[in-house]
Amino acid sequence: MGAALELRELGSTGLKVSYLSYGGSPLGNIYGNVTEEDVIASVHEAARLGVNFFDVSPYYGTTLAETLLGKALKTMPIPRESYIISTKCGRYGDNDFDFSAERVTRSVDESLARLNLDYLDIILCHDIEYVNLDQIVNETIPALQKLKESGKVRHIGFSGYPLKIFRSVLDRVPKGSVEVILSYCHHSLNDTTLLDLVPYLHEKGVGFISASPLSLGLFSGKGWPEWHFAPPELKVYLHFRNTSTLNFSTLFFCNI
Repeated sequence: MGAALELRELGSTGLKVSYLSYGGSPLGNIYGNVTEEDVIASVHEAARLGVNFFDVSPYYGTTLAETLLGKALKTMPIPRESYIISTKCGRYGDNDFDFSAERVTRSVDESLARLNLDYLDIILCHDIEYVNLDQIVNETIPALQKLKESGKVRHIGFSGYPLKIFRSVLDRVPKGSVEVILSYCHHSLNDTTLLDLVPYLHEKGVGFISASPLSLGLFSGKGWPEWHFAPPELKVYLHFRNTSTLNFSTLFFCNI
């Protein structure tokens, strides 16, 4: 439609995704209220500009984000095979986690209905660091493999914040059973530690998605969530930089 964005192969999935993608968490009113009309317009505009990868989760806005994205996809001005949809399972609220085989199987069906889709390109186990990884390895991923065999999902992965969880799971599952991981806030201005994991992921044949490259609004000047993982000293510096008319970058340098 519009000028094409560069496409990159996502690990060994065979998928070619735009290097800039559409993160769907704001559709759940996480960063302020959005209207259905604005959501549909933004999704269609992203597609017009060459974005072909859209990521969402039932956790965002307690299914609101998936529902609104589904309405946008229903009237998508490009064919289904030309865009890639990733959603998640296992996390449904701040403290609501259920990675049982029964729940993730039902979750996929629910997501398909909300998104108005017949299949998901990628399904990610959402924020697995909050649960016992034995369940992810021995129950959740095998259940998703059955959904892959049925054609409801094409590729399987998982997401989380601590980088150590990726090795913890990938070293325990058959090669190829997990094809994608999503890491956030580890490839940004203040943290590039995801790069240390790249050779390992290449060796495993696992594609990786770097989410929140702007570190969840850390450098936006609009503040950040109270639970943000950035070091306290960086938050203090950014707070003074954002609230003072003085040049605190100079002051901090002079005081070192």
